[in-house]
Amino acid sequence: MAAPRRICVFCGSSMGFDSRYAEEARALGTLLASRGIGLVYGGASVGTMGVIADAALAAGGEVIGVIPEALGSVEIAHAGLTELHVVADMHQRKAKMAALSDGFLALPGGAGTLEELFEVWTWAQLGLHEKPIGLVDVGGYYAPLLKFADHMVSEGFLSAGYRDMLSIDSDASVLLDGFADYVPPPRPKWAK
Repeated sequence: MAAPRRICVFCGSSMGFDSRYAEEARALGTLLASRGIGLVYGGASVGTMGVIADAALAAGGEVIGVIPEALGSVEIAHAGLTELHVVADMHQRKAKMAALSDGFLALPGGAGTLEELFEVWTWAQLGLHEKPIGLVDVGGYYAPLLKFADHMVSEGFLSAGYRDMLSIDSDASVLLDGFADYVPPPRPKWAK
């Protein structure tokens, strides 16, 4: 894979209790802009979503938001983005963010962040995209999820190759560096 032009970042509409979550969102927004990588995200001005967008914009980066009509007032759509796409629903949001991106990173977040992560991970397993997926493991946030993914492998519900589609590191720059060398598994799930 060539160096990514745009990365989709899944993150929260809340800040979480640990100040490191906002610090990492700020650092990631700045990092993406410094590398000339556009940010694609959920389009909100609140939570770590707002933090990463503001940081990328402050560093001169491209920031593209995608927000469903119904969440425009709840999540408070960010008014200062390079582009803001207002879509009909969450399904269109995820599809649009995926289409605009060359890879995916997940910062700590709640159920919505996990739902977005699991959908792109499932799409990768099915061969619907061949884009890298990384987890920015702030303070061990994703350790329980990875332990559960390993449990899925040991119980026969997930192959080790599909578990390995998820890269994890506490340093987002390491994940981005690895994206350039990402090679998807040789065949999608269900291929003969």
